[in-house]
Amino acid sequence: MPPNGDTAPDPDLAQRDPRRTVQLDDYAPFLAPETLDRIYEKAEALQHLHVAHVNSTFYGGGVAELLDDLTLLMNNVGITTGWRVIQGAPDFFSITKKMHNALQGGSINLTDLKKKHYEDIVYKNAVRTHLDHHNMVVVHDPQPLPLIQHYHRNGPWIWQCHVDLSDPHRGLWRYLRSFIEQYDGVVVSLDDYKQSLDTPQRTITPAIDPFAIKNKELSEAEIDERLGHYDIPMDRPLVVQVSRFDRWKDPEGVIEAFQKARREIDATLVLLGNVATDDPEGTEVYESLLDQEDERIHILSVEDTALVNALQRRAAVVLQKSLREGFGLTVTEAMWKGTAVIGGNVGGIRHQIEDGTNGVLVDSVDEAAEQIVELVKNPERRKRLGKNARATVRERFLLPHMLEDYLDLFGSFQTIYRLSD
Repeated sequence: MPPNGDTAPDPDLAQRDPRRTVQLDDYAPFLAPETLDRIYEKAEALQHLHVAHVNSTFYGGGVAELLDDLTLLMNNVGITTGWRVIQGAPDFFSITKKMHNALQGGSINLTDLKKKHYEDIVYKNAVRTHLDHHNMVVVHDPQPLPLIQHYHRNGPWIWQCHVDLSDPHRGLWRYLRSFIEQYDGVVVSLDDYKQSLDTPQRTITPAIDPFAIKNKELSEAEIDERLGHYDIPMDRPLVVQVSRFDRWKDPEGVIEAFQKARREIDATLVLLGNVATDDPEGTEVYESLLDQEDERIHILSVEDTALVNALQRRAAVVLQKSLREGFGLTVTEAMWKGTAVIGGNVGGIRHQIEDGTNGVLVDSVDEAAEQIVELVKNPERRKRLGKNARATVRERFLLPHMLEDYLDLFGSFQTIYRLSD
């Protein structure tokens, strides 16, 4: 039985039908029957919808993982839902990565030439991405944002921004706002990210799929196998951070905090990351860390969601020491596994972690080092924080909660667009 007393899903389900996707009913062990009934009722009123989600990559990063799960669950409740990905050469994604950084407060030199290239590539994608007949389109993040100006719309278009918008670069925001305000709605991850816009805004909190390979229950033997496959030592407590290799995730600060902590504890640090296809800086960040590896610091860039799961379950402590964070689904994932999490006191992380109750928030390298030492030395505190963390995710951050928020958003356009006609 899972650590919080949830009823375990049927272990023979996948063997009976290996092609089966997760169904809303599968969440019955975790959610109240009235919650599931309410979601089905809302979905029944929206069966006529043909929805398309558009982003910039099929894998790497939280948005792609969200869409992989969410689009399947939307189809399961009867809403025809597709997923489109725009294409571009590295120079296009170099520009959009700079936009991503600047939306989170970084600097940017956005020349007219860069704007033209950005808009030209999005236009080429519009030519081959046929969205005219969808009656609900959700465009994610800045990469595909200008798509809206190239279609005769058949219903609402929504722009969803997954990054921390609490302090965007003003010049870039003025430029992007000219596209944003063509949309019928804007979705952000936290109320704190709402901006002064003519377009209505709504908050939808991201969520996880507990049945995904990254989150499903693993036996101790399965955990040992994955860690052994990558030669990760299991003889000392593990301190783990799982993130894209991105400066905003502060991998340098994680290593520095661990170096300070290891003066008092004997542990192993694992930094596991990947490089998203729409993030050209990722490889550079990863390679810049490699000279800090030693027998107790392991830095891996692999695409293996079972390894993520194994590390988060076996870890004594999971870190997400971000400097900026739109939401931080790696925090949610680790909390679901009943693991003690140390998170940067920023963005969506502090929306998930109640400091001292279901995890720990830190504001500096020194604080992170102090908490690593404290948690490694105090297994009872780790257990208490982990139990509360899992309960938090069950109550607030499982995928049906996000699905219901989307259904409410879609339903709000019913009268305006006569979508039931």
